[in-house]
Amino acid sequence: MADIFDVIADATRRDILQILLDRYESDSAISHGGTSVSEIVTALGLSQPTVSKHLKVLREAGLVAVREEGQHRYYRLEYSPLETVEDWLIPFLSVDFDIAEAVGLGQHALTDQAKTMADAIGHAVADTTHRVSSAVQAVSKKLGK
Repeated sequence: MADIFDVIADATRRDILQILLDRYESDSAISHGGTSVSEIVTALGLSQPTVSKHLKVLREAGLVAVREEGQHRYYRLEYSPLETVEDWLIPFLSVDFDIAEAVGLGQHALTDQAKTMADAIGHAVADTTHRVSSAVQAVSKKLGK
Protein backbone atom coordinates (compact mmCIF):
# COMPACT_ATOMS: atom_id res chain seq x y z
CA MET A 1 0.00 0.00 0.00
CA ALA A 2 1.25 3.47 -0.87
CA ASP A 3 2.13 5.91 1.88
CA ILE A 4 -0.83 8.17 2.68
CA PHE A 5 1.33 11.24 2.11
CA ASP A 6 2.28 10.00 -1.38
CA VAL A 7 -1.36 9.37 -2.16
CA ILE A 8 -2.59 12.82 -1.17
CA ALA A 9 0.42 14.53 -2.75
CA ASP A 10 -1.32 14.24 -6.13
CA ALA A 11 -3.52 17.27 -6.89
CA THR A 12 -6.12 15.24 -8.82
CA ARG A 13 -6.59 12.85 -5.91
CA ARG A 14 -6.94 15.80 -3.53
CA ASP A 15 -9.57 17.25 -5.90
CA ILE A 16 -11.47 13.95 -5.83
CA LEU A 17 -11.36 13.87 -2.03
CA GLN A 18 -12.63 17.47 -1.97
CA ILE A 19 -15.54 16.58 -4.27
CA LEU A 20 -16.47 13.65 -2.03
CA LEU A 21 -16.24 15.86 1.06
CA ASP A 22 -18.34 18.61 -0.56
CA ARG A 23 -20.99 16.07 -1.59
CA TYR A 24 -21.02 14.61 1.91
CA GLU A 25 -21.46 18.01 3.53
CA SER A 26 -24.04 19.33 1.05
CA ASP A 27 -26.44 16.42 0.69
CA SER A 28 -26.92 13.64 3.20
CA ALA A 29 -28.79 11.51 0.64
CA ILE A 30 -25.77 11.53 -1.66
CA SER A 31 -23.36 10.98 1.20
CA HIS A 32 -25.05 7.75 2.22
CA GLY A 33 -25.27 6.42 -1.32
CA GLY A 34 -21.99 7.86 -2.52
CA THR A 35 -20.98 9.86 -5.56
CA SER A 36 -20.90 8.21 -8.96
CA VAL A 37 -17.76 8.07 -11.06
CA SER A 38 -19.57 10.00 -13.80
CA GLU A 39 -20.35 12.82 -11.35
CA ILE A 40 -16.67 13.02 -10.40
CA VAL A 41 -15.64 12.95 -14.09
CA THR A 42 -18.04 15.82 -14.83
CA ALA A 43 -16.91 17.87 -11.83
CA LEU A 44 -13.22 17.51 -12.71
CA GLY A 45 -13.52 17.64 -16.49
CA LEU A 46 -11.19 14.65 -16.83
CA SER A 47 -11.57 11.38 -18.70
CA GLN A 48 -13.26 8.45 -17.00
CA PRO A 49 -10.13 6.23 -17.19
CA THR A 50 -8.05 8.96 -15.52
CA VAL A 51 -10.55 9.39 -12.70
CA SER A 52 -10.87 5.61 -12.27
CA LYS A 53 -7.09 5.28 -12.02
CA HIS A 54 -6.98 7.85 -9.22
CA LEU A 55 -9.99 6.32 -7.47
CA LYS A 56 -8.20 2.97 -7.46
CA VAL A 57 -5.19 4.51 -5.68
CA LEU A 58 -7.50 6.23 -3.17
CA ARG A 59 -9.39 2.97 -2.62
CA GLU A 60 -6.18 0.98 -2.06
CA ALA A 61 -5.07 3.59 0.48
CA GLY A 62 -8.40 3.22 2.28
CA LEU A 63 -9.35 6.85 1.66
CA VAL A 64 -12.54 5.99 -0.23
CA ALA A 65 -15.03 3.16 -0.12
CA VAL A 66 -16.91 1.93 -3.16
CA ARG A 67 -20.42 0.57 -3.55
CA GLU A 68 -21.17 -1.34 -6.73
CA GLU A 69 -24.62 -1.21 -8.25
CA GLY A 70 -24.69 -3.06 -11.55
CA GLN A 71 -22.08 -1.44 -13.76
CA HIS A 72 -22.07 1.76 -11.69
CA ARG A 73 -19.66 2.57 -8.87
CA TYR A 74 -20.45 5.00 -6.06
CA TYR A 75 -17.66 6.37 -3.89
CA ARG A 76 -17.69 7.89 -0.45
CA LEU A 77 -14.96 9.38 1.69
CA GLU A 78 -13.34 7.30 4.45
CA TYR A 79 -11.93 9.55 7.18
CA SER A 80 -9.86 7.17 9.33
CA PRO A 81 -6.70 7.11 7.14
CA LEU A 82 -6.63 10.91 7.25
CA GLU A 83 -6.05 10.69 10.99
CA THR A 84 -2.42 9.83 10.18
CA VAL A 85 -2.09 13.12 8.33
CA GLU A 86 -3.88 14.97 11.11
CA ASP A 87 -1.60 13.44 13.75
CA TRP A 88 1.44 14.57 11.77
CA LEU A 89 0.09 18.09 11.22
CA ILE A 90 -1.13 18.87 14.73
CA PRO A 91 2.28 19.80 16.16
CA PHE A 92 2.80 22.26 13.30
CA LEU A 93 -0.65 23.78 13.69
CA SER A 94 -0.29 24.22 17.43
CA VAL A 95 2.76 26.48 17.11
CA ASP A 96 1.92 30.14 17.53
CA PHE A 97 4.18 31.64 14.88
CA ASP A 98 3.42 35.23 15.91
CA ILE A 99 4.82 34.57 19.39
CA ALA A 100 7.78 32.69 17.93
CA GLU A 101 8.55 35.67 15.67
CA ALA A 102 8.21 38.09 18.59
CA VAL A 103 10.87 36.27 20.59
CA GLY A 104 13.17 35.82 17.61
CA LEU A 105 12.43 32.17 16.93
CA GLY A 106 11.08 32.70 13.43
CA GLN A 107 11.83 30.66 10.33
CA HIS A 108 15.28 32.19 9.98
CA ALA A 109 16.41 31.04 13.43
CA LEU A 110 16.92 27.46 12.26
CA THR A 111 20.14 26.59 10.48
CA ASP A 112 19.99 24.53 7.31
CA GLN A 113 21.30 21.57 9.26
CA ALA A 114 18.54 21.96 11.87
CA LYS A 115 15.90 22.23 9.13
CA THR A 116 17.22 19.05 7.50
CA MET A 117 17.20 17.26 10.84
CA ALA A 118 13.66 18.44 11.64
CA ASP A 119 12.48 17.33 8.20
CA ALA A 120 14.06 13.89 8.65
CA ILE A 121 12.48 13.51 12.09
CA GLY A 122 9.09 14.56 10.73
CA HIS A 123 9.29 12.01 7.92
CA ALA A 124 10.41 9.27 10.32
CA VAL A 125 7.57 10.02 12.73
CA ALA A 126 5.01 10.10 9.91
CA ASP A 127 6.34 6.83 8.46
CA THR A 128 6.33 5.13 11.87
CA THR A 129 2.82 6.37 12.60
CA HIS A 130 1.64 5.07 9.24
CA ARG A 131 3.26 1.66 9.79
CA VAL A 132 1.77 1.31 13.27
CA SER A 133 -1.66 2.35 12.00
CA SER A 134 -1.43 -0.15 9.12
CA ALA A 135 -0.37 -2.92 11.48
CA VAL A 136 -3.25 -2.17 13.85
CA GLN A 137 -5.69 -2.19 10.94
CA ALA A 138 -4.31 -5.50 9.67
CA VAL A 139 -4.59 -7.10 13.11
CA SER A 140 -8.10 -5.71 13.55
CA LYS A 141 -9.15 -7.19 10.20
CA LYS A 142 -7.72 -10.60 11.15
CA LEU A 143 -9.57 -10.48 14.47
CA GLY A 144 -12.77 -9.49 12.68
CA LYS A 145 -13.21 -6.13 14.36
